[in-house]
This record gives sequence, structure tokens and C-alpha cells, in this order.
Amino acid sequence: MNVPEDLRYSSDHEWVKPEGETVRIGITDYAQDALGDIVFVQLPEPCITVAASDPLGEVESTKSVSDIYAPISGRVVEVNAALADSPETLNGDPYGAGWICVIEPTDASDMAALMDATAYTELISS
Repeated sequence: MNVPEDLRYSSDHEWVKPEGETVRIGITDYAQDALGDIVFVQLPEPCITVAASDPLGEVESTKSVSDIYAPISGRVVEVNAALADSPETLNGDPYGAGWICVIEPTDASDMAALMDATAYTELISS
């Protein structure tokens, strides 16, 4: 499994990439692999406010439907609309073109609660 060192991770298998005042969010390589071929993505609405652990949307695959959870609290400022037409991008490039949304955090302590790559690797290996 690909677990980039420069990201933070939630126990729900979302990744977080700090980008200045915002963070980019997606699902991990482990999550997309477990889901199988992704056929539909329900994205969050732009401008909504979410709390950490709130559902952000859904990913539907040929195997199942899985919720996407907010790994941090904040306001959704951008969504990856390209996933509506190409949901399979989550399978092919989960850490790049397959990002889900960008959030403007409201609670800086949420980042401290996320795992680093080593801790996440331990989680998915157990």
C-alpha cells in the first residue's frame, strides 16, 4: 500500500494534506483498494460546515457503498467536481487527481489527532 510520508491520516482511511490555510482531503490507497472499482462519488456541498467525524459524502463501488468522513472540522471551500464524471480517478490516483474536497479548518487541534504515515501503516497492517 502507498502511504505518503507528507500526509496525515484518519482511522476512517481519509488522508489530509495541509496547504497553507486550508487542507486537501481524499481517501487512502488502502480504502480505494478495499472498495474495489469505484463507480460513483457523492461529494460534499461547497460552503457547508462539518465537524470532525461527520459524513462528507459517499463512495460507491462494485462491492459496496462507503461513507467519507470529515477528518477535521471546518468549512468546505472546494470540491473535486471532476469525480462526478470520472469516479474511477479515486482508484487510479487517490493521492493526486482523486482528492475529494478542500476544507478551511476551524479547530487547529484536529490536525494533532490525525496519524502520521508510520501510525497509519501500523493500523492497516494489523
